[in-house]
Amino acid sequence: MKNPEIHPDIKKLSFAGALITLGIVFGDLGTSPLYTMRAIITGGSENFNQLLIYGGLSCIFWTLTLTTTIKYVVITLQADNNGEGGIFALAALIKGKSSWVAILTMIGGAALLADGVITPAITVTSSIEGLKLLSPDIPVVTIVLIILAVLFFIQQFGTNFIGSSFGPIMLVWFTTLAVLGFFQLIRHPDILQAVNPAYAYKFLTEYPGGFILLGAVFLCTTGAEALYADLGHCGRSNIQVSWGFAKIALLLNYFGQGAWLMMNMETGADVNPFFGIMPKWFLMPGILLATAAAIIASQAIISGSFTLISEAISLNFWPKVRVLHPTYVRGQVYLPFVNWFLWLACSLTVFFFKESSNMNAAYGLAINITEIMTTFLLSYYLLKKGLNHRLVLILFMTYLTIEGSFLIANLHKFIYGGWFTLLLASIYFLVMYGWYFGRKIRNRYMTFSDLDKYLDMFRDLSKDESVSKFATNLVYIIHADRSAQVESKVIYSIFQKQPKRANTYWLLHVDRVDEPNRFEYKVKQIIPGILIRVDFHIGFKVDPKINLYFREVVEDMVKAGEIKLESSYNSLKKHGFPGDFKFVLIDRIMLRDFKLTNAENFILTLQGLAKHLSIPEERALQLDTTRTIVENVPILVDHPVAKRIERL
Repeated sequence: MKNPEIHPDIKKLSFAGALITLGIVFGDLGTSPLYTMRAIITGGSENFNQLLIYGGLSCIFWTLTLTTTIKYVVITLQADNNGEGGIFALAALIKGKSSWVAILTMIGGAALLADGVITPAITVTSSIEGLKLLSPDIPVVTIVLIILAVLFFIQQFGTNFIGSSFGPIMLVWFTTLAVLGFFQLIRHPDILQAVNPAYAYKFLTEYPGGFILLGAVFLCTTGAEALYADLGHCGRSNIQVSWGFAKIALLLNYFGQGAWLMMNMETGADVNPFFGIMPKWFLMPGILLATAAAIIASQAIISGSFTLISEAISLNFWPKVRVLHPTYVRGQVYLPFVNWFLWLACSLTVFFFKESSNMNAAYGLAINITEIMTTFLLSYYLLKKGLNHRLVLILFMTYLTIEGSFLIANLHKFIYGGWFTLLLASIYFLVMYGWYFGRKIRNRYMTFSDLDKYLDMFRDLSKDESVSKFATNLVYIIHADRSAQVESKVIYSIFQKQPKRANTYWLLHVDRVDEPNRFEYKVKQIIPGILIRVDFHIGFKVDPKINLYFREVVEDMVKAGEIKLESSYNSLKKHGFPGDFKFVLIDRIMLRDFKLTNAENFILTLQGLAKHLSIPEERALQLDTTRTIVENVPILVDHPVAKRIERL
């Protein structure tokens, strides 16, 4: 069986790989100069002075160095799960996951998904706002809404046809950032003194409200978590090399903006310095280029949201939703429900906030929470891996202090818009929490039967002509990890609910493993020709096309002479008709007359609500629905009876 997800990739270090990485990975980080310095000077407009500019730049420099470069590019990228990155891949690396690991993962994943709503809104709006320098009456909101509508509409066709141009466009973008900043730097080179961390210290301790302005500074690193999530698409080496170029370009632009502000102290506070450093003749091309970069950044976060939720589904953190593969590019998925939800949420964000300066308050808080969750999980992973505990503690305390400081500053944004992304993150979290722990509660009452006790019954039933034949091949999807066992509900379905006679009983076990691209199966003939178990070991990045994979298993077994694929009906067998297959799925229903705790009832209520987002199991496993039946069986919970009812 060949893995359909394996395609030529760009993970090996090369110029082409680094170029494509610029387009895929650094869209969010690359567009941060559009709004970061503006957010800082807007927040400090009442005290617009040299310390605001120098201190803000110093904080930006050390944030990009300590957080983006050292934490993510140097350390976190080492924590890959067979080449895959992101908070769900990191959680998958932690063996024997406890409930608190699952909760930290849910919080981080929910916050990252919430960031996927605000990123397209703020980046596209920031770029289009540059048109106001040409004409103050430009309908920015209308143009942004049209761009977002087109962007989300084309997702269903796959982005392969535009993705090939992302790298070259972002190369032009970063080069432009560097050149624009450099020409301002040579006019005011003293601005480079801001590299001195003393300016950052003075900014935080002496400038009025300087600590709160860390919330604006944080905008320069909001794409760092997405950088880690894209590890599986581009490879560690390409990300690290291309980040060197991207960081230099970003710093040149930031310091160029600072130089321009120092030379325009009287009017600088009223103009976005990103557009202020552009020559007038370059303003229109610059706005068009900024819009292209903003669209690329938006595309990256949209694709990242699709990938994130598809991984969450495979790790049982999210209800099963429809997952499509619009192109043959490895790992590219399209989730219709997620796409249209993001479009609606992004459009409402633009309509509600109207200006990018208003969105700054909503931006950053959620992703800040994700970065803190990554710090917790990464520290725990490094400890489990055997890294010196003192070194891990130093790293943990350092980044908890840095990111905790950013969180305190970002919480100041809560009433000004931060509530919006926290509300979104809370919705995502409750869906994951209810779905994950609801399954845990239901699985607590799952019972298993030893197959050894029923082998003779399988032999007898398959030959008992007094029972009408249900199917030639009867296939059950099971969850028992041990090959000697099966869920009691399967035994109940075959022998008790309605005896189901078949020539061959198949037990299919789908094991979604933490290795992202594992793709193999194992067969065990428990009763040769009568009772056969097939274990599929499928990575969380592999599409679960169980109907297709099972057909390939049957073909392999026929070729090996292990089974005969022929009809059990004599009239059809002599004409060469193959045997028929029928799939059975069993849905376990929790009866509400059993007393559970209030917390358990709340979790099951959340799961019930989350289930409305889910597609049926037969569609999730891509079974042939014309040959699949779904049976309902009760979940039986043993509760002691205080008093039996008496007969009169």
